[in-house]
Amino acid sequence: MAQIAPAPPAPAQPGAVQSASEFPVPAPPFSANVFPCTGCHDPNLTVNTERRVLRKAHTDIQLRHDEQHRWCLDCHNADNRDVLRSAAGEPIPFAESYRLCGQCHGDKYRDWRAGIHGKRTGEWDGQKSYLLCIHCHNPHTPRFKAVEPMPAPVRAGRVK
Repeated sequence: MAQIAPAPPAPAQPGAVQSASEFPVPAPPFSANVFPCTGCHDPNLTVNTERRVLRKAHTDIQLRHDEQHRWCLDCHNADNRDVLRSAAGEPIPFAESYRLCGQCHGDKYRDWRAGIHGKRTGEWDGQKSYLLCIHCHNPHTPRFKAVEPMPAPVRAGRVK
């Protein structure tokens, strides 16, 4: 008697949140000596949640990411500094930061999942590896700096 193969899993609905295992990514590119954040941020101290300019630590960070409406604790979790936070306040691991970015940048998130935006390597019909948004974009200043164009190449054998 022939066995019936199980039905393939249904494709994810557009906009559906995928699990981390579906998007294998390398570790986030943390600056030296900044993670875990609780190495400096004592979890037992009360967090000052007032929007302000940081004057003691992280003075090298220039926020140029909707700075009129956003600040540190919109993305960083005040209750657990070793994770990020969603707009609803749910913890998001740094290795799943694409979920955080995708809340505001839904079109880029959709394209990233499909392999159109960002870098994805692997087999077209098998295992893939994705780069996180922060592998290419500084999360605090995500816009790429303008690049001066190079002169056109000179064809071999042509003399000006």
